Amino acid sequence: MTSSRTVVITGGGTGIGATTAALFAAAGDTVTITGRREDVLARTAAKLGVRYLAFDAADPGSVRAALDQLPATVDVLVNNAGGNTDRQRPAVEPGDLDGVAAAWRANFDANVLTAVLVTEALTPRLADGARIVTVGSIAAKQGSGSYGAAKAAIEAWNVDLARKLAGRGISANVVAPGVTLDTEFFQGTVTEDWVRARVSVAFDKRPGTPAETADTIFFLAGKGSGHLTGQVVHVNGGAYTAR
Repeated sequence: MTSSRTVVITGGGTGIGATTAALFAAAGDTVTITGRREDVLARTAAKLGVRYLAFDAADPGSVRAALDQLPATVDVLVNNAGGNTDRQRPAVEPGDLDGVAAAWRANFDANVLTAVLVTEALTPRLADGARIVTVGSIAAKQGSGSYGAAKAAIEAWNVDLARKLAGRGISANVVAPGVTLDTEFFQGTVTEDWVRARVSVAFDKRPGTPAETADTIFFLAGKGSGHLTGQVVHVNGGAYTAR
């Protein structure tokens, strides 16, 4: 890998994605952030001095159309797009099977297909020794309906991805944050009591920050992390420990 890397970060307009982009940009890397909201991406890109490209990472046609404007060679791919879509939808009434199916598909699309499609599209462009880091969640281990199931699927997919690309020296890992504030994730849907109850199980009794997750992503993208692959790295203050 060269000292200046080419980096693509999905969901890079806000929160963990934008914080991660800032780290790579400060290191002198060439960064492209992506997402669906062009206005948000444009503001973040201007602030950080990075490139941006708006497209829907869950839609195959949109990903294909974006390829011409994505880098020809990629050293680091950060799959950060996603979120709990249940927090953006009305609650499903008991017995509403159509509603249940729609809710589960929404979380699968947002969290699994975004990572799978972009990674599949960019795999031919990955440099030997490239790094793939995908943002998971503590919910994959502790449960959170369709969102937790989607993040668990990410962990299973990552194992196959790491095995498939290891011959080229490419690593693939998942970073799984616990409760992390100062992002758009919760969409104003939680109370102080909700947060307090969940961080009470962390050893350090506090939520995480986007910077802490971004620092972990940055480490996994480094040259010295090549023998660390197929793993899930938890960033949660001990709220979930190795079992």
